[in-house]
Order: sequence, then structure tokens, then C-alpha cells
Amino acid sequence: MSTDFAAVSSAQAQGARFASAGPEHCIAKRPDGVYADPAVLGTTLVAAIDSIFRGGHYLAGVDYPVLLKALFDHGPALPKAADGETRVRIADDILPFDPARRELYRAVKIGKGYAEYYFEPVWLPDAADPGGPGLPAKLDVDEFVADMWVKGIRFGLELDAIRAAIASNKADRVTVARCLEPVQGQDARIAEVSDDIHRNDAPRELANGRLDLNSFQNRFPQIQPGVRLLQKIPLTAGTQGFEMAGTPLPAKPGVDLDLGEYAGPGTRVEKGRDGEFLVSQQAGFLTVESSTSKISVGDKIVSRDGVSAKTTGNLQLTGDYEEFGEVQEKRVIEGESITVHGDVFGVLASRGGKILLHANLVGGSAHNKKGDIRVFGVASGAILHADDGAIVLDRAENCVVSGARITIAHAVNCEVIGDEVNIGQAEGSAIAGRRVTIEFAMPRKQGEMLVYVLRPEGAKVEEIIAAIGARLAQFGQLAARQKAQMETLTAQPEVRRYLLLASRLRKNEISFTPEQARQFQRMAQEVAPVLKAVGEVSGKIKQLEADQEEGRKVLADLERQRLDASCVSAVTVHQVQGDTLVRVLGFSPAAGTPYIIAPREIKARLRGPQNGELLFSGSQGSFAWSSEQAGAA
Repeated sequence: MSTDFAAVSSAQAQGARFASAGPEHCIAKRPDGVYADPAVLGTTLVAAIDSIFRGGHYLAGVDYPVLLKALFDHGPALPKAADGETRVRIADDILPFDPARRELYRAVKIGKGYAEYYFEPVWLPDAADPGGPGLPAKLDVDEFVADMWVKGIRFGLELDAIRAAIASNKADRVTVARCLEPVQGQDARIAEVSDDIHRNDAPRELANGRLDLNSFQNRFPQIQPGVRLLQKIPLTAGTQGFEMAGTPLPAKPGVDLDLGEYAGPGTRVEKGRDGEFLVSQQAGFLTVESSTSKISVGDKIVSRDGVSAKTTGNLQLTGDYEEFGEVQEKRVIEGESITVHGDVFGVLASRGGKILLHANLVGGSAHNKKGDIRVFGVASGAILHADDGAIVLDRAENCVVSGARITIAHAVNCEVIGDEVNIGQAEGSAIAGRRVTIEFAMPRKQGEMLVYVLRPEGAKVEEIIAAIGARLAQFGQLAARQKAQMETLTAQPEVRRYLLLASRLRKNEISFTPEQARQFQRMAQEVAPVLKAVGEVSGKIKQLEADQEEGRKVLADLERQRLDASCVSAVTVHQVQGDTLVRVLGFSPAAGTPYIIAPREIKARLRGPQNGELLFSGSQGSFAWSSEQAGAA
């Protein structure tokens, strides 16, 4: 060795931490042990340790875990002193390795990833008896570490196994070292952090406590703004391994991912101290696209699984809905706007918005209370109704269609009733409306071609309006009398004073002393009969006002009916191509809108016996009629 450790220790005592020359300049031998400079750990320390071991020395009382941490940065963290500084005490002392004892250590067998040593009893030469068997001896763990280093094993010694083999003093082959396989890094992954994104497919519980087996509890979760939905768990770089020679075995780092790839409309990525999260930007329904795994939060629900007893059950929604699959038979969708790209065999019910079907409506129904219905495919054996909207169909077969405005390109064996009806080609159908226009009309097999023009009849609405107006006037007179009586009662000085005090007392504007409270109670007893009469009159006034309000509503409805009755009824058939009948179909405006009736009633009314005026009966030609022209004639 090129460094005198005693000199180094003396220099340390004089204030210099470590020697500044030689390969061992990063190692200091102190009275309490051997220390390594924490500032130059790693390859520099490896060279220093190698110099010690190859120079005929070994580390007595070696702290093998600390030595491995200092050399290869493997294992527990290095201990710290009381002042917080890192201490790297690697051994108790540095001692010469007696060449005679070095001869006791045999060759080591190195395999793939492990090393074996054959332990057996050993003897030192006896100077007093050179020819004898020698003196029994034992191997030393610290010497073993130094000898294995020189033989190429610098990492992974299993000291417990080595100590046990030495202590047994038996012949045995023992694995004394193993390489450390690298721990591969983990890929970045996505973790769910909100329970709100999970569907609840349990049967829906009704208000009476029973279960609706046709509906799920929460098929489409609703999310509030600012809710953390997903968290990105970062990748790990992995932990490198080591060959027994101390050569690092690099670990393969994990694969990263972009959380932004999961962000759909209505969501965003937020990065903070506690991680990276996918957060909802708005309140709405959560949707996961199966093809891209994007998460969206929007006002409209989007589903691609279809509507069936297994996938969704019956749906009762508060927003818009878009379905790319089929709606199976007997399944019900209730919501606002409803869009379906697959075939519909079930029931669609919209509270408003639009019902839009890109495929076929077969054997099902579509009902919209305050919006339109549009079917791009074929409607067959279906029921379509729009209370206050338009229905537009390309082809309808064996359907019942009713609504304010109806447009059908081709109707076959259908019953159609509405306010304004436009048909391109009608075959074997019964068509009724206030204003009807048909391009081609013809029977089909056993189905008659019937056309009706709706015309109001019955008692004149003006007479009813006059009667209700007179009744409202009577209500007004009675209310005026009651109010006059009320004013007379409340004008009495005692009553007026009591009512004023009671009002201020209720508003906490005044407070009474005990004596004043007793006087107030006596005053209440004195005016009690008058107050009772005031209460009775007030009740009569409220009832009269309620009757007046109800009468005004009825009057407004009758005014609408009068306007409706005054509208012109008209029918036009541009070309008749077979037996066709055109009749007047009367209705009473007081009974309500003629086309808002049950489908069975529509069939019975349009296909049943008729006694309305026959306007046309023929198999060819064209026909046009209007109530305005008929009245002028």
C-alpha cells in the first residue's frame, strides 16, 4: 500500500479529514473505525477498496451492508451522525492479510448468477512439525470477503450462509454469493379516484319500496364540475441489479402514457403537487367511448351498447340521449331529445326536444309531447304521436300516425290524423286532417283509400264564451259585495286598532309588558265576534277569486277553440289512381284537439262507419275542396 494508515490517522487527529494522495485518499482510519469519504463514494471508493484488498490487507469487522451502499448505492440509507452529517463507517480496522492464512481459502465455483464454495476443515502449517498434518484452523468472514473480492466477487455475498458454514466446520458445498437481478420498471397506469364514474346496475327502487326489475338504479352516472375522475400513476424507472463482479445490470424503465388521451369533451387534465388528474369541467352525464377510452361529460348521454334487459334496462333520463345500438322490444327510453342510430323495436317517449331515428322503427312507438319526430328509415307496425310538433317519415307501413304537422313520403295501410297533413304517395291508408295534401292516392289490395277533412261542428263556441263571460261578471259582482262588507267590518275603531297592533306584533315591531299583554287579550275577546265574521268573508272572497281565475283559463281555452274553428279546412288530392273516398269528418272544438286521442280510437274513427258529407268518390282524376269556398257557394 502506498498510504500509511497510522499516518492518516495522525493527520486526521490534526484536523485533515482524509489523505489527499494515493488510491486510498477517500478512506480514513480513525480510532473508532475505518471511514469512507461520503463525497467520493462509488467508483473512487471501489478503486480504494480494491487497492486495500490487493495490497495484502482486509477489513476487520467489515459492515458489509454499509460497504455495498457506499460502493454500489445498494441497500438501506447510510446512517447519519448526531449533527446530521452522513457517516460511512465501513469496518473496525484495516489489518494485514497473513499469506499463510490466505492459502486456507480455496477457489470458488462461479455459475450463472451464483457462486459456490466448498467448505471443509482447514489446517495451518505447524512450524514445530513441518511434516505433520498442521494445526487446525478456521476461516474468517472478514478474510473471506477480501479473498472473494480478489477472486472477482465484489457483490452479493451471503454472509449468514458463510458464517453458518464456517461455524459447522463440516465439508459442504454452499452458495456464498448471488447476483441481484434488476427490478423492471412499472408502466404508468390509470387509477379511478371517484366512485361517481361507476354504474349501478342494481334494480331500481321505487318510491313505495318495491323494485323495478326492468330498470337499473343508475345506468348513466351524473357528474358535478370539478370532480376528479382518474389519476395517472407515474411510471417507475425500476431498480438496477448487479453482477457478482459489481457490474450494474440496468433496469428497463416503464412505459409512460398521456393522460390527455383520455380527456374528452367536458374534461381536462390538471397537474398538482399530489399528482396528475382528469377532472370534470362541467356538470352532466359521464360517457366512456369504448373504442378510444375517452371520458366525456356533457348534457347528452351517449351509449353504444344498445338498450336491452341486459345492457341498460328501461331508461328514465333527465337529459338528451344518443344510442348507437338497437332498442330492443319492450324497452322504454324516456328523456328529452332522443337520437337512435340502430333499429328501434321498443318505446321512445320525449318530454321535449326531438326524436331522431337514423334506422327503422319496427313494432315500437315514438311519442313526443313538445317536439318533432324524424325517421330516416322505415316505420313499420309502429305508433308515432307528436302533441305539438312535426312528424316526418320517408316510408310508413301499417302505422298509426298523429300530430300537429305530418309529412310522409310513402304511406301504406296507415291511419294518419293531424292538423296539417302532407302525403307523397298514399296506398290503402286512412288520412285525416284540417289541411290535407296528397300527391298520389290509391287503394292497396283489401285496404280502402280514405281521405277525411276535419271540420268543427256542434254547439257554437261563441255561445259558450258568452255564458262563461256572464258568469265571470257575476263572480266579480259577488266579490265586490264581499269586499265592501269586509271594509265595513274592519272600519270599526276597536277592530282597526286591534288589527294594527296584531300586525305590528307579528312583525316584532313592538313588544308588550305583562300588563299590556293582558289588555291586548281583553281587546281580542271583545272583537272576537267581528273577527270571526271577517274570517268568513275573507274565505268567501278567496273562493270567488279562485273561481274567477279558473273561469279565465276556461275562457282563454274557448277563445283558442273559436280561433281554431274559424280556420279553413281544405283537402287536395293531385292524382287519384284507384277507388278513393273523400269525406268530411266532424269534430267538436270543445272536446279538445281532434288528433290527441288513443291509437285505438284513431283506428276506430278513421276505419269505422262514417256519416260525414261525401265530397268525392272515384278511381281517377284529382280533387280539391275547402270550407271557405263551400261557405261562399
